[in-house]
Amino acid sequence: MKPGDTVTIHQLLGRITYFHTLFIEPALTSSEQPGAGDPCCNHRNIAGYGQPDVGTVLARTAWAVLDEIGTTLGEHLRLCPDSDHRCCATCRIAACGAAIAQAWTAAEHRSYGLPLPPDHLVRACRAAAASRLALVFTQQHGASCGALAQAETPDADLLPDSGDFPLIGELLALWQDPLAATRSPVISWLNHCTDLNDIHRVLQQGGTTK
Repeated sequence: MKPGDTVTIHQLLGRITYFHTLFIEPALTSSEQPGAGDPCCNHRNIAGYGQPDVGTVLARTAWAVLDEIGTTLGEHLRLCPDSDHRCCATCRIAACGAAIAQAWTAAEHRSYGLPLPPDHLVRACRAAAASRLALVFTQQHGASCGALAQAETPDADLLPDSGDFPLIGELLALWQDPLAATRSPVISWLNHCTDLNDIHRVLQQGGTTK
C-alpha cells in the first residue's frame, strides 16, 4: 500500500465510527448477548492457524474501533465460541463488519417505517461488509485468513441501493474498493443530517444529489 492509503483507510474507519455514534446508537434496540458464530481460524487450527491475533495486532491499530463498536451490538455480533485475545484478527474484523451491517440495515428499516429487512437482504449485507472490510484489513496488515478465503460472495443485486438506504448503501460502496481514485461513493448530504429522522425526511423529499 502507498503511504496515503493508510490515511484513506483511517478516514473511512472514522466515517463508520461517526455515523454509528450519530445515527445508529440512539436507535439501537438490541440488548442480547453476542451470539455464537463459527470458530475463528486460529481456534480451528486449520488453514490460517497462527495468523495475527486480536491481542497483538488488532488492538494496536485504528481497526480496533470496529471491535469496540461490535461489542455494543448484542446478538448481531457472532463471535468465535472461544473468543479471546488469541482470536484471528481478520476473523474478528469480519464478524464486527457483519454485525455493523446488520445493525445499520435493521435501524434504517425501522426508522423509515418499513417492515423488518428480509433474511436474504440481511445475509447479503452481512456477507458483503464482512468480506470487504476483512479484505482491506489483510491488505494493510499483511495478514491472511482461511475463513476469508471461504467467505460467501453475495449477489450484488441483493444489496441495498444507497438511494433507498443511504447508510448501509454507502458503507458497502465505500469498502468495495476504497483505494480506487475513480470511485466517489460518499453521500455528501448525510453530513448535514443529525439523526435518522433527518435522513428519512430527505428520502421522502426525493433525496438530494451526492
